Amino acid sequence: MAADAVQVAPEVYKVLFENDRVRLLEARLGPGVTTGMHHHRANLVYNLADGEVVFTDESGGTTAASLTAGGTMWSPAVNHSTHNSGTTEVRSLLFELK
Repeated sequence: MAADAVQVAPEVYKVLFENDRVRLLEARLGPGVTTGMHHHRANLVYNLADGEVVFTDESGGTTAASLTAGGTMWSPAVNHSTHNSGTTEVRSLLFELK
């Protein structure tokens, strides 16, 4: 399993809250920035701003996503890297389940 997102990319992921059931992360990824491969627990994402990202999984497969402010998405536990392919900062809240 890849290392935790906060350990791999502390300049992108900040822990806002954590207890024995959930962890809340703020993600801020500048235009053109790519994180290293990292792990997220199952999580719900709430986008704070519009943006464009490309997720790359461990096998090298990619998925492009257009993020909309106020939009949400669910993700099972995952190992991936994230690339901001747009021209604006990507800002999201990630609610990771424990």
